Amino acid sequence: MTGTEQECDVVVVGLGPGGEYAATELAKAGLEVVAVDERLVGGECPYFGCVPTKMMIAAATALREAGRVSQLAGAAQVDPSWAPVARRIRDEATDDWDDAVAVKRLEDAGARFVRGSGVITGPQQVTVDGTAYAARRGIVLNTGTRPSAPPIDGLADVDYWTNRDVVRLTELPESIVVIGGGPIGCEMAQVLAQFGVRVAVVEVADRLVAVEEPESSEALEKAFTDLGIEVVTGASIDRVTRGGHGIAVHVDGRPLQAERLLVAAGRRNNLSGIGLEHVGLEAEARVLDPDERMRVADGVWAIGDITGKGAFTHMSMYQAAIVVRDILGQDGPWADYRAVSRVTFTAPEIGSVGLTEKQARDQGLEVRTATGDLGSRGWIASEPGLVKLVADAARGVLVGGTAVGPSGGEVLSLITTAVHAEIPIATLAAMHFAYPTYHRALQPVLQQLL
Repeated sequence: MTGTEQECDVVVVGLGPGGEYAATELAKAGLEVVAVDERLVGGECPYFGCVPTKMMIAAATALREAGRVSQLAGAAQVDPSWAPVARRIRDEATDDWDDAVAVKRLEDAGARFVRGSGVITGPQQVTVDGTAYAARRGIVLNTGTRPSAPPIDGLADVDYWTNRDVVRLTELPESIVVIGGGPIGCEMAQVLAQFGVRVAVVEVADRLVAVEEPESSEALEKAFTDLGIEVVTGASIDRVTRGGHGIAVHVDGRPLQAERLLVAAGRRNNLSGIGLEHVGLEAEARVLDPDERMRVADGVWAIGDITGKGAFTHMSMYQAAIVVRDILGQDGPWADYRAVSRVTFTAPEIGSVGLTEKQARDQGLEVRTATGDLGSRGWIASEPGLVKLVADAARGVLVGGTAVGPSGGEVLSLITTAVHAEIPIATLAAMHFAYPTYHRALQPVLQQLL
């Protein structure tokens, strides 16, 4: 090898949660690992996604709960301040957006970290800034996503925010328009509104969180309306212009004026220009479809958002563990996507797993559904919510479910287990459910399916 060519066992390109995990575990197993990323080690989740945004949501939840004192326990005065939130995000979550701790953790495990943009330049070869790394065992891709903006007239001419900007805020605007009613847009909209920002959410689909059950969308829209958020669904966005006091989003012929604009209308996989054509893949692929061992080509594995199996940290970590087992020659289990769970951390919290009713019907299953409210715990705590279960009646098992309400993501755990393990509905319905808990609300809904 020359000075610009080096050998190793594995090159990991992209160090989001899954890539970092794979690089760390393979290095701990004794392999020579080169870990490459031009951005922060750890990826979107710890610096711009899961961790800082859930700190924001935790703060907003505290305000919301304090606001319920007059309903349940007397009187309380609340004085919202963004300063503690910004401080926690900077100091506790992101180290002021410095990944030195993550890099040290990676290197302490035995991996070699290379800061730069990795490009595949041949079979089992990745080049970074002129140095080629020849991987004896192969390449792991975890290149992640970036915020994308829809093709709206005038959008490129205004100073709009993405989620990466919002988590860095030290002061909040007086008003904001959010384009995008998916999980990111809805979580951010509700947080900002809880801190007193005037918020409007614009969504081109006919409802918020359109990938979820219609009942979930209805519950969330009511919560938004009760909080004073203006919700515009089924929207046609004509253009975006600079307004007298900020930005105007022209929707169906009328302008929505606000000081700031947040665009949360999707993300784009970072696959373009990384040299996929050198390993027999489409150069401009939008997604990489892996087999059960996460292989996408000879000597190439893919994990995370770029696989299209769910843009979640837990999915990336799940897939990374499979890649580690495969590279180390260990036995499975291999990939199984029957019970992919997801949570939108709004209030009410929306936890979902598996198939929605529509998806199940589209697959031609013999579908039965049942719904119910949160039962005694919901009534006692004065917290409304719902449970919806989707069953394959021919097999007598659940194929999907949704829990909407306080701790919806936690209530989801039993449904996820049932879908993954294909536990008979009759067995589930005959179980003991602690009283009075939110998860007890599942029992009467299960009994409807018998």
